[in-house]
Amino acid sequence: MKSPLSPLCRSLSLAILAGLLLGACTSTKSLRSYQSESFSSETPYHYYSNRDAEGACEIGKRALLSQGYQIDDEKARSIRGEKFFRPRPDEATRLSITLVCLPSSLGAVIYASALETQFEMKSKGSNAGVSVSALGSVSLPWAIDKDTLVKVGEETVTAPDFYQRLFDLVKSLDS
Repeated sequence: MKSPLSPLCRSLSLAILAGLLLGACTSTKSLRSYQSESFSSETPYHYYSNRDAEGACEIGKRALLSQGYQIDDEKARSIRGEKFFRPRPDEATRLSITLVCLPSSLGAVIYASALETQFEMKSKGSNAGVSVSALGSVSLPWAIDKDTLVKVGEETVTAPDFYQRLFDLVKSLDS
């Protein structure tokens, strides 16, 4: 018995099926950020001090203050400071640094984590008007531009040299 499909239809169907199968094999699923997390024991995110935990945090606080960071959350063993940057007139960046100070066999260890948040200026235009009832229905429209900063991204700072510079300053204050 002969197939009802013409040879052209069969060839086209096989070509489409082969294309779909090859496409499924070659498509790569992008890795999620946490999948590349290594949890290495060698890390640039800590500094050892001979001081106790509270004394080490005091040194960390002085380091942040000396660089123009505003301390917005301070506890005996943790400090968070932030600093704002304006790379361009329509952009702003906030750099937040958190220091956590814990006791260790050497005295104390300071752990640092920095978070960079990017903002962009967005304009929202609207119209407003005034009606003067004594003159009748007169409306005087004018444009009002309302600029607001909108958060467009946030990322943990992972650059080892950033933390090296921070801890070099902490070390200079720790001696």
